[in-house]
Amino acid sequence: MAAWLVFVVPLVVMLFALFMERVESRLRHVAVQEDEVEELLDHARPDEVRALFRSGIGRALELFRLRRLGGRSIRRSTRSRS
Repeated sequence: MAAWLVFVVPLVVMLFALFMERVESRLRHVAVQEDEVEELLDHARPDEVRALFRSGIGRALELFRLRRLGGRSIRRSTRSRS
């Protein structure tokens, strides 16, 4: 019985490590980058700061990225439809 544990425990640990590596790689692509947050805090406009406090960092970064890419016209067009 103890001999089976010698083989099973390392296999379980290895499978767990492989699973966690997959989870980490997915989170790495979704996670917010530190330099983006620093840039947002350094160059934020009032509407982005408001979004940061009301909706969180995700919405504030979305507004910041739109502004950086010149997407102000995109936001205005969505507002006019509402």
